[in-house]
Amino acid sequence: MLPRSLRRRAAFFAAATAVLLAVTTAGPTTPAAADEEFRPQLVTVDTPTRADKALLQTLGLDLTEHAGHDYVEVVLHTPADLAALLGAGLGFDVRIPDLVAREAENDRVNAAYAAATTTSPLPSGRDAYRTLADYEADMAALESDHPDLVERFALPHRSLDGREIFGVEIGKDVRGPDRGLPTFVMLGVHHAREWPSGEHAMEFAVDLVESYGSDPRITDLVDRSRVVVVPVVNVDGFELSRTDGDLVDIREVDGGGTATILGNPGNAYKRKNCRLVDGQDTPDGTCRLGSPTSPGGYGTGVDLNRNYGGYWGGPGASDLFADPTYRGPAAFSEPETQNIRELVSGRHVTTLITNHTFSNLVLRPSGVAPDQVAPSEGIPLGNPFDEAALKELGDAMAAQNGYASQHAWELYDTTGSTEDWSYNATGGFGYTFEIGPDEFHPPFPEVVDEYLGKGPHAGKGNREAYLLALQNAVDPETHSVLTGRAPAGATLRLEKTVATPTWEGSIQDTLDTTMTVGPDGRYTWHVNPSTRPVVKARQVETVSGEPVAEQSWTGTTAPLQSTDQEFAVDRDVDLLEITLDWPTPDDLDLEVYRKNADGSLTQAGSSGNSVAEKERVLLQDPAQGTYVLRVVNFASLTPSWTLDAALFEAETSTVPGLVENWTLSCERDGRVLEQVPVVVDRGQQLRVDLKACGRR
Repeated sequence: MLPRSLRRRAAFFAAATAVLLAVTTAGPTTPAAADEEFRPQLVTVDTPTRADKALLQTLGLDLTEHAGHDYVEVVLHTPADLAALLGAGLGFDVRIPDLVAREAENDRVNAAYAAATTTSPLPSGRDAYRTLADYEADMAALESDHPDLVERFALPHRSLDGREIFGVEIGKDVRGPDRGLPTFVMLGVHHAREWPSGEHAMEFAVDLVESYGSDPRITDLVDRSRVVVVPVVNVDGFELSRTDGDLVDIREVDGGGTATILGNPGNAYKRKNCRLVDGQDTPDGTCRLGSPTSPGGYGTGVDLNRNYGGYWGGPGASDLFADPTYRGPAAFSEPETQNIRELVSGRHVTTLITNHTFSNLVLRPSGVAPDQVAPSEGIPLGNPFDEAALKELGDAMAAQNGYASQHAWELYDTTGSTEDWSYNATGGFGYTFEIGPDEFHPPFPEVVDEYLGKGPHAGKGNREAYLLALQNAVDPETHSVLTGRAPAGATLRLEKTVATPTWEGSIQDTLDTTMTVGPDGRYTWHVNPSTRPVVKARQVETVSGEPVAEQSWTGTTAPLQSTDQEFAVDRDVDLLEITLDWPTPDDLDLEVYRKNADGSLTQAGSSGNSVAEKERVLLQDPAQGTYVLRVVNFASLTPSWTLDAALFEAETSTVPGLVENWTLSCERDGRVLEQVPVVVDRGQQLRVDLKACGRR
């Protein structure tokens, strides 16, 4: 996932550029002499006029998103690039004269770790990041070594660059008929540069397989489920990021922050997939040619985690093709998201985890604040119907890895994300893990620590959190169960076609799942509830009247600095709203902390919208105490602001919902012999005997 500090339009990186300059060369240097070996370099080109900028854009150079009113930073990859710049007569300073020499300290740490390690403590024993070929080989080896427990499969749609996308299914008698067990899905690498997300997904698959038969807990969980792992969803983007990251990755400049990400040449920090033109495929193998560089996630491609159908097209997803959070021209426009849509729609996925980096978070639905109103519905979104249960599991998982458990919208509003669609469309619980504290792909030893736990979480970590999620997946109290009698060998089918709301309209989703009745003519089918959360009754809080207390501040904050104000919550209230406004179309951020008894701060909320979007943090049922409201000047050159905090009582109302049914069919020899409507709630067990199917 993209940290809020990078969700910005390209024209407003003046302040961020100062960070890069401060941590690179101390002063201007001269370009490499013509008779010296040329090295890729980062230069700052003088563009004091609009005409200068227009001229620079005609030279075919690699323009980064570091730009101000009188300069643009450019990566020169070849002597021809340097010659083009010199020939244009534009002045420039060399900021990093040799990008290759600035190869990341992380890479050196990785090399030292691998050299000193025979096998790591990970289930696989790996001591370095996998390549795409490594993932494919590891999945093939799991299947080859454990054919009764593992089946490797290709998802139905190839990537835009023509690659097959593989996953593994793990379960007892995995090649036998589907007997109606619940499914747990684990996903990695929606965003190309988030390498640990694939590592943890793959390690969990290896862990389950290697521990099966010797670890009673894991053996029991695998016997009671089907586990599906797709470690690399975005294969094209990952291949570019991983190979370019081996070549040049200057993370050592600022530990993986803004300056490093935007200053990197190539695709080491590519975010999106390889879409070059909306609605048009390109010849296989042309992804690299069409995506010569993608610093910070800008440039070509669709952000796959904004392309799912759940409220697609709303806040937190851009309609600009070059933006890092570009949502695509339509929901599920990309083959990678369509793959996951079909995977989830064809099984009863009772729990799903999609892994990302970074921020040490366990995020649960919803992605958009509960008082927001989608035009497609005309009423506030409210909290998820299953909020109490979603929070309970999220908190339990976070207790294992030390992460913060929160709604996704408490990070920033997001629409079109994986679990918002999967939860609202199917009712299966869904979460995002943001792995690690501060880097997209940190040194590999940190990947080991995050999986197995360290410090107070040693022996737990994400491994234990994932096991709790799998335990939730098999628990019948968290989903629904159908039982009954039907002819032995018959195919049972549950299906429905429904309207899934996007932000301004809707799409059609078809959920279609099957199982095979066992030889004794009895069946037990673990299924998701018949009524989707998105159409269930929802509780909505609306502000009642004027604030019961409020305070306002004005001030100025220098670029890349912050200003704190304190606000006391001295009574029980329903809502604390903090808003930040400023007069210019640039960028400030808002962070909110609760002050602890020892003076330390615990983050309670944040808002980091795109340029010109004002900031707002909404806290429900805020605990009494002192809150620190922090104004952060990310990229504002005229940084005067107004900060408001207000406490509100709220009225809670219930918006009536709908009751949906599954259509349960009994099929023999390809013929539908009986159909019945089935309504079943979460935690409910319903008996349905299909007698007519046996008489025909």
